[in-house]
Amino acid sequence: MSEHEHSTTGFDRLLHFTLPDRNARGRVVRLGPVLDKILSAHSYPAPIRQILAEALVVTALLGSLLKDEDGQITLQAQTQDGVVDLLVCDYRGGELRGYVRHDRARLDELGPAPSLFALFGEGYLAITFDLATSGERYQGVVPLEGNSLAEACESYFVQSEQVPTLIRVATLNAPEGCVAGGVLLQHLPDGEEGRERLHVQLDHPEWEHVAALGGSTKDEELVDGALDLETLVWRLFHEEREIRVVSGAEVARGCRCTIEHYRDVLSRFAPEARDEMKDDQGLIIVDCAFCSRDFAIDDL
Repeated sequence: MSEHEHSTTGFDRLLHFTLPDRNARGRVVRLGPVLDKILSAHSYPAPIRQILAEALVVTALLGSLLKDEDGQITLQAQTQDGVVDLLVCDYRGGELRGYVRHDRARLDELGPAPSLFALFGEGYLAITFDLATSGERYQGVVPLEGNSLAEACESYFVQSEQVPTLIRVATLNAPEGCVAGGVLLQHLPDGEEGRERLHVQLDHPEWEHVAALGGSTKDEELVDGALDLETLVWRLFHEEREIRVVSGAEVARGCRCTIEHYRDVLSRFAPEARDEMKDDQGLIIVDCAFCSRDFAIDDL
């Protein structure tokens, strides 16, 4: 692949790549209009917009690792005493959504650029994989430590899956809209993507080389809409003998809130329980936190 032999991916699309000679795989994404659509559902203050934008990029990157197209990954950061008491994002088949619940009064006391610890305190990060094909679900939980959600996710992969991982994320709040981009790299020491991992060496020379190159990614490159993703990958790894690139899924806001969906959920409750949920007009009002909409459900 040369720097001039690429197809433009633009915003809101994932790019997959592998480095066969280095036993590594990667993902890269840059969110634009989709990110604005998700963030606009609530009047989030700037620090919350930034942490949610980072979380959405990380979730899209992690979701792109799923081989099950109908599978879902959920990223949840939670704490008992933090300014942010809940952050949740999920990705399924190219559909992305996210939401943050926070204490605005306490947030205003922190200043314009609070740290991850200032926002969450003693929190934890849970990453859940739901595989539609097999019906399996597995989850890893790690302390919410480090300077960013990306660092916490790196710890998850090392502790829960023993996979050396590097994640870099950048955000930009521009007048024309918010942009956020990220790159994920992983070492698969027993061969390229798709082969069984028999062991992992965190200090493998091949991984140290890939991580050093990936770590040189500049924030401005990740958020530069004029720089297509193939060129970004080429800049990082142009000295490699071979780079295999595959265009991934287009990313869209994927809130699954519909009258039909909520009617189906409510139908699983006993009639007595549904009666207790009704308002004075006999309606059950369901508030979707993801898209900030109320749904009025009549008698089932």
